[in-house]
Amino acid sequence: MEVFRLTRKKYAGQLSGKGAALHGARWNSKGVELIYTAQNRSLAMAEIAVHFSLGTLPDDYVMLTLFIPDKVSLQKITRGDLPKRWNDFPHPQETQDLGDRFVGEYKTCILQIPSVVTRGDFNILINPHHPDFSQIKIVDRSPFPFDRRLFNP
Repeated sequence: MEVFRLTRKKYAGQLSGKGAALHGARWNSKGVELIYTAQNRSLAMAEIAVHFSLGTLPDDYVMLTLFIPDKVSLQKITRGDLPKRWNDFPHPQETQDLGDRFVGEYKTCILQIPSVVTRGDFNILINPHHPDFSQIKIVDRSPFPFDRRLFNP
């Protein structure tokens, strides 16, 4: 499986989850390392774009393509498995609890979870401390300039 991650150029050479751990996010609490990726490039872009306006949009993004072998352990979560109000903004504590359990239990390396931003698409969360993580490789790094029309009224 290929998955995609938009990241700033200075972080494009590493996969660690340390950035997510600095502040926490929808699927992880502060201090819990988790790597956020998307099943397609458009979703990776949308997941970043919701946090910026034209004036604050950095111009140094890189699209990473990651290869995850089929033998890497995977758990799939459906909308029905999620807590009520899982897609609220700001996110509820229950979504962080779900992600924290995923990371802490080490049952699988990958968690496929519905996207809040684009219904019908999935984010692919990666536990960088799971033994299967060593099998995941970055196979491409490409500059990714955002189309400015996305941010014009």
